[in-house]
Amino acid sequence: MPTAQKASEISLRAGAVSNIDPYRTLTVVWLGRIDYLPALELQNALVSARLCDDIGDILLLLEHPHVFTLGRGADERFVLNPAAIPVYRVSRGGQVTYHGPGQLIGYPIVKLEGAERDVIRYLRQLEHVLIEALAMLGIAAQQRPRLTGVWVGQEKIASIGIGFRRWVSLHGFALNVTTDLSFFDAIVPCGIAGCRMTSIAAQGLQAITSESAGQIVAGRFAAIFGYQRILWACEAELSALVDSATHAGEIRR
Repeated sequence: MPTAQKASEISLRAGAVSNIDPYRTLTVVWLGRIDYLPALELQNALVSARLCDDIGDILLLLEHPHVFTLGRGADERFVLNPAAIPVYRVSRGGQVTYHGPGQLIGYPIVKLEGAERDVIRYLRQLEHVLIEALAMLGIAAQQRPRLTGVWVGQEKIASIGIGFRRWVSLHGFALNVTTDLSFFDAIVPCGIAGCRMTSIAAQGLQAITSESAGQIVAGRFAAIFGYQRILWACEAELSALVDSATHAGEIRR
């Protein structure tokens, strides 16, 4: 990943940044492989900080170990064979999906303002981020009418499930890079009967990793959502940012 800038820079309050820097900045963090529940806890902490403007917008990029997740209204019958894989019901929309090694997960923690406060518009923007990123790899992907996600022909390559807390987003997207697609056989992916999954590797690009795909996706995310600058941060800097925001919240209380 590109060299991260100092933690003191990324921990500036959003209001202070607007007075110093005329550019909209997106902070991007590659976390590597992280268990689902700690990642969810991190998202919740960042959402709380973003609601108070103690931080700016952040895009978390990572992988998860094997896990199935159900959206808040998902039908448990779509989990056909849970086996030894953990299953969690969470606050995102959508049905059941699989996360695992070789899959790029993106969790945008962004505050939508004004005309941006449109859930459908946000979903379509996320789809376009992934479609454009895949196009840069030479993969022609597209949307499908009345369905959320990204498709290559008749096969699904990326799933999207989002949530909002007072118009700050959490959860996000899952792009199959080198994913072992056999794990999808244990579920009805996204509740779509007969849905077949594909991946970047299955499209003939075995050398692409989740981390390298993440760099491309981050660039398209910044472009489509109107950020003028990407600020890459490491995990230690993110921890410092969360600690600083938590301290600021305790002072207000």
